[in-house]
Amino acid sequence: MDWKILLTTFAALFIAELGDKTQLAVITLTCKHQKPLPIFLGATIALVSVTLLGVLGGQGVSRLLPAELLRKLAAGSFIVLGLLMWFEVL
Repeated sequence: MDWKILLTTFAALFIAELGDKTQLAVITLTCKHQKPLPIFLGATIALVSVTLLGVLGGQGVSRLLPAELLRKLAAGSFIVLGLLMWFEVL
């Protein structure tokens, strides 16, 4: 196990997910239903499933495209989405 990659991934995702719409949805559901355990389990299963899709998709794409190109495409996509949001196109 590469602990450095594991900890880097954990830190990056933990910080990125703080205050995002998923966390706000979980807070809202918990306030509404007052059932934290099933909400926690449902959210955990959903996040694990989405992460699995990302890992499998990333592994497949990495076979077709070099990592540097992927990094640049991802960065460009974020810039384009940011600009679309800035100008209220989205």
